[in-house]
Amino acid sequence: MDQDGIKQEDEYHRPVLVEEVVALLAPALPGVVIDATFGGGGHSKRLLDEFGEDVTIIGIDRDPEALANAGALGVTAIQGNFGDLTDVLSERLSEPPSAVLFDFGVSSHQLDDGERGFSYRKDGPLDMRMGPDAGLDAGTIVNEWSQTEITGIIRRYGEEPMAARIARAIVAARPIKSTAHLSTVVAEATPAARRRAGHPARRTFQAIRIAVNAELDAVASGLDQAIEMVGEGGRVLAISYHSLEDRIVKRRFADGATGCVCPPDLPVCGCGVSAELRLLTRKAIRASAGEVAVNNRSRSAVMRAAEKVAA
Repeated sequence: MDQDGIKQEDEYHRPVLVEEVVALLAPALPGVVIDATFGGGGHSKRLLDEFGEDVTIIGIDRDPEALANAGALGVTAIQGNFGDLTDVLSERLSEPPSAVLFDFGVSSHQLDDGERGFSYRKDGPLDMRMGPDAGLDAGTIVNEWSQTEITGIIRRYGEEPMAARIARAIVAARPIKSTAHLSTVVAEATPAARRRAGHPARRTFQAIRIAVNAELDAVASGLDQAIEMVGEGGRVLAISYHSLEDRIVKRRFADGATGCVCPPDLPVCGCGVSAELRLLTRKAIRASAGEVAVNNRSRSAVMRAAEKVAA
């Protein structure tokens, strides 16, 4: 911790693409920024350092542990799911926010804490809940769901070609009591050649985590609500860590930036469709080699941003 009692970024979660976030948000300020995935507060701290009193930040996170830094930073903290953004902020906003920032996925702190059950490298309970609002845990999926259901989530959310084989091994090994046990079962069900290309349980753990926390539904819902919420000129930024998240963001921003859909030979627009967004990132922004060298988590991060141009 530093002298103000704030955990340093490497103690909890080092934020990615921080300078790029600052640059993209600057034209929308002064105003209120919703840090919809507060985490360790790294993005919020950098914004406060850069803009001072020109920015007011409301931090949201499902994980009560993640909000411990908020008070020391001067950030209004709300425990909640960013997929329920409108409800969470219903009594907190007197005017449209200038920006909403999403940093999806699991935090470094959650991965490093074996007791949270997210890590395939550390032993812990089969939990994987990002917050107390999650309706089920990983143990329920692993030990109670059918082989067909497990195959489906590993294939869909993990994009794992060995999904059926892994699901069959999981069901055969029941009861599975810990993350270390699950990791071993998955590894043993995976061909040796696949094991040499990275940890064989990574995709399976990702899939189970996404299912436990209904993450993709929250991404889609949160984006819709953020776009609706910001005022004209407001900005929405989203940082994703795998193709499933990024695909949702890319499609939503592209749909919002689409204007008239009439045939090109029609002399006058008859559809009445106008774009609500302007794309700020034609291609996703990725971390520089220098950032990846000091923060390996940034290697898979991609950021997209859009500006609200019409209600």
